[in-house]
Amino acid sequence: MKIEELITAVQRVLGVDADGKAGPETWRAIYKNIVSPTLPENPPAPDIASVDPRSEKAIATLLPQVHPIARALVQKAAESGISIKIICGFRTYAEQDALYAQGRTSPGNIVTKAKGGYSNHNFGIAFDVGVFEGNKYLSDSPKYKAVGVLGTDLGLEWGGNWKTISDQPHFQLRPGWASDMKESEMLAELRNRVAGDLPVYA
Repeated sequence: MKIEELITAVQRVLGVDADGKAGPETWRAIYKNIVSPTLPENPPAPDIASVDPRSEKAIATLLPQVHPIARALVQKAAESGISIKIICGFRTYAEQDALYAQGRTSPGNIVTKAKGGYSNHNFGIAFDVGVFEGNKYLSDSPKYKAVGVLGTDLGLEWGGNWKTISDQPHFQLRPGWASDMKESEMLAELRNRVAGDLPVYA
């Protein structure tokens, strides 16, 4: 079954517009279905099949709501002839601080502008992809732009569209409550939710 057919089947089960494109409305409906009690008369939504082991290892670190859309991105890219893997998922605040120190107070090149608590990776809603040709990882390729189009079509926010910094490997599933928020406002609320042990997507 192709991704578009699977998405259409999920949309029909959830009662949203069955256009085969998983936009924000579809993912909100999927989340609602996950956190709400399943009624006996409602058939279960089809699962999106697992992808490669490396991607699955990174996906496992993300919040459950992100899992199907991350897998869908890998599969849609493959259907377009682009091989990608999810190479980075969740990071703790300490891991983020260590990454921030790189190129500043520790050896290496600067790779991030975000300290711990100021990256969406710290909340399990963001992941980075890598483009591959065979087993070779490509850090720079025009294929990242094509993957960005696929990701936004699935309802993901793509780092390549950011105005202050372009981060083409980066994708994130913005919570519905943050749809009209600035990035800084969303991150502040995410920090508050984590500190208060509150759900991110509620």
